[in-house]
Amino acid sequence: MPSNSKLPSSRSARDGRRNAFVWCGVIICTLLTLAVIIAGIVIFVGYLVMHPRVPYVSVVNAQLDRIQIDHFNGFLEILVTITIRARNGNRLAHATFLHSNYTLSFEGEDIAQLVAPAFEVTKNSSVDFNYEVQSSPIPLGPEQADQVEAGFNKDLITFGLKGGARVRWKVGRLGPLEFSCHLDCRLHFHASNLSYVPSSCTSKAK
Repeated sequence: MPSNSKLPSSRSARDGRRNAFVWCGVIICTLLTLAVIIAGIVIFVGYLVMHPRVPYVSVVNAQLDRIQIDHFNGFLEILVTITIRARNGNRLAHATFLHSNYTLSFEGEDIAQLVAPAFEVTKNSSVDFNYEVQSSPIPLGPEQADQVEAGFNKDLITFGLKGGARVRWKVGRLGPLEFSCHLDCRLHFHASNLSYVPSSCTSKAK
């Protein structure tokens, strides 16, 4: 009869190789887990040290320089100045604002586009843009004319401002970050003296 004396040794060899593969897999998984943990700690410590802040835009002032209504032809003309501030509160990083575009509206009608080219705000500083809007005659329907008259009677003229910008900044070795700043608010003015009624109009998270 043929001998089976070699079977146990060959089986032991296969078991040994299998155990070696298992241990290699365990070691690789352990190393990957440690690498992920270390990377997380580095990012967390970097965040605490740099304390990155999201740049934002806000309306800091406005002035209704002129508002004139032509009752006979049903037209409205305005001259308004709006100051929008781009703020970068990061102490260690500059920020670049891109595609700044805002729409000024009155009684549901778009009357002007406020646009700025790409610009940079240095670390922990801000840049103000003064947008002067002189509209061409705005045609008013009967309901819109009534709303304008109601605003004069209430001593309150309201405009809508909507738009935003893309902001990009780099947080050390954590890499570049990009965020959208959005404004969607109403600007109020006294009809009697055309002064601005301050209100919150900002993309900053509350």
